[in-house]
Amino acid sequence: MERKNPILEKSIEFSLVIIEFCEILERKRKYVIANQLLKSGTSIGANIHEAQNAESRIDFIHKIKIALKELEEVKYWLVLCEKADSYPFNPELKTRIDEMGLIMYKIVSTSKKNLTR
Repeated sequence: MERKNPILEKSIEFSLVIIEFCEILERKRKYVIANQLLKSGTSIGANIHEAQNAESRIDFIHKIKIALKELEEVKYWLVLCEKADSYPFNPELKTRIDEMGLIMYKIVSTSKKNLTR
């Protein structure tokens, strides 16, 4: 039986929601941020999924850290959407990205602790 992996599931759910939001941005002709947000937003999940087949724990940590860099980029684009009067904003995305960040930072912290064991 396959174990559930919450961060994998959350990353897929987030990617689907970010795709929908980017389609809204594109309909409003906000192409540059839509493109940046789509790339970084879906890259989080791609890196998390790639980490599942890491060659070592160090490689796993590295891949999750790459996903965290993408996560921080997404936060930036979302802040711009939130603060720009002419852009749409979805507070659910901010909630989801913050939740994923907490989980991912915990994964890195725990994985680093387990390196010394």
